[in-house]
Amino acid sequence: MNRKCWFIMKGKQVNRYFRIQLTIILLIFTMVLSFVIALFDYNKLKEQVRLGHEDKIEMAEEKIVNALHTIDQVYSLTDQQIADKMKEYFEVMLTVYEEDPYFAKWDFTALKEQFGMDIYVIDAENSIVASSFIEDIGLNFDECCGSFGRLLHERRQSGAFHHDGMDIQQSSGEIKKFSYMPTPDHQYLLELGISLEDDEVFKQFNFLTTIDSLVSDYDAINSIHVYSPSGLILGYTDSDGNSKKISDEMRPVFLEALRDRKAKEVVKKSDQRTVTYRYIPYTARESRGLSTDRVVEIVFNEAELEGLLDFYRTKFISDLFIILIAVSILSVLLAYLIAKPVHLAFHDSLTGLKNRAAFEAELKRRLARRNDAIVLMMVDIDNFKLVNDTLGHAEGDRILKCTAQTIQAIAGDQSVVARIGGDEFVVILSEKTESEINEMAKSMIGKINRAYAQFRTLSKIDASISIGIASMRENETVEALYDRADQALYMSKENGKNQYTFDRSFDGV
Repeated sequence: MNRKCWFIMKGKQVNRYFRIQLTIILLIFTMVLSFVIALFDYNKLKEQVRLGHEDKIEMAEEKIVNALHTIDQVYSLTDQQIADKMKEYFEVMLTVYEEDPYFAKWDFTALKEQFGMDIYVIDAENSIVASSFIEDIGLNFDECCGSFGRLLHERRQSGAFHHDGMDIQQSSGEIKKFSYMPTPDHQYLLELGISLEDDEVFKQFNFLTTIDSLVSDYDAINSIHVYSPSGLILGYTDSDGNSKKISDEMRPVFLEALRDRKAKEVVKKSDQRTVTYRYIPYTARESRGLSTDRVVEIVFNEAELEGLLDFYRTKFISDLFIILIAVSILSVLLAYLIAKPVHLAFHDSLTGLKNRAAFEAELKRRLARRNDAIVLMMVDIDNFKLVNDTLGHAEGDRILKCTAQTIQAIAGDQSVVARIGGDEFVVILSEKTESEINEMAKSMIGKINRAYAQFRTLSKIDASISIGIASMRENETVEALYDRADQALYMSKENGKNQYTFDRSFDGV
């Protein structure tokens, strides 16, 4: 037999290509799966970090609100004594007013020493016209304090005593308790103010200490302030000793929170860092004037959060890199281990061609598309049984390998070639004209004859191939197409072998 057929068969090459393809498929699959899992874990961890950050802020918010509620509740129980004392002092002041309504003659310093409280006189225009606290003289509440100014007008006309809860001194930022009593002629409103910062109750339940502790304990918190309705910060003054006010930039948000009684937030970028300003409206459970309406401002940064996210992002990338290396090695090992058994499940182990199962699956797939003109070519080796019986199966295997190689070479890579039985081969052709099929069949028989020439001379066995050809009909089944091609092959055998025959109803593709 012609020795050119005795080399490593294409089937082994196909097996190698299949292993490469399987490696790539496994690699892509495991990489995508690993990436999705790693990304899911990373996003879950990122969400947990964000929730932890938000929990810290909410905890701080809860603590400062609880501290305000506590001190307000304590004062609601204890400051009635202070209010009663203030009421007594107002009686003294009203007596003085009846005797001498000209405040310029009053000795406010002596009155302050007598009462232990600051005294203020507010005229009909809501301006402080006289006081023991010189810095506040000239302050106009209509101009500075909006709704509080309107409240003072109401109190001047009411004729009744009023006292508020914990409030703030406008000019100094000192935390005080204020009370009010109008003069009988409703021309003036008398005001008393007593500092609470030295009071034992305030010291014991000082919310400012809670604020300092929270800012110190939580790196994410820049500052916490408690504002009065007029926008003054309770307990804080600037470098000149004046009370600090909310900035003009944040005032609209502050007023919105105060008006809507809902928390508001503003997010700003500062030095490439994210800073959030949160304003939480607060009202004491027992309201006493406007003083118990406040707004808590928490300013917090995301530096710690962003630092953790950067850390986990870097860790995610490094872990993903390690995972991808590991899955790459695993994919190569898996492909090496399973490539051969998987390949053999769909290929003939001797010739490397597709087996019957793969052939039938491919034919059904092409028939299902119904947009390709399909031709089925069946090839059978003539007198092959005589080769096996006379020369043995080893020689028969060489004949099969050589035949498979020749058929595949002529049919080309676009056609499907399979070994479906002992010496029976099939070829699925698409988009071939009748002339091209004729040339292919002739070339196949001619090349096989040349390949078998030496073998026939030495063995005296007339080995050759016979071919049957059938084209697909409309709505035809795989079995019907296969039977017609088989019948055409049978005609080639009956007519003397070593030839090809078209099915009688061949469509002339």
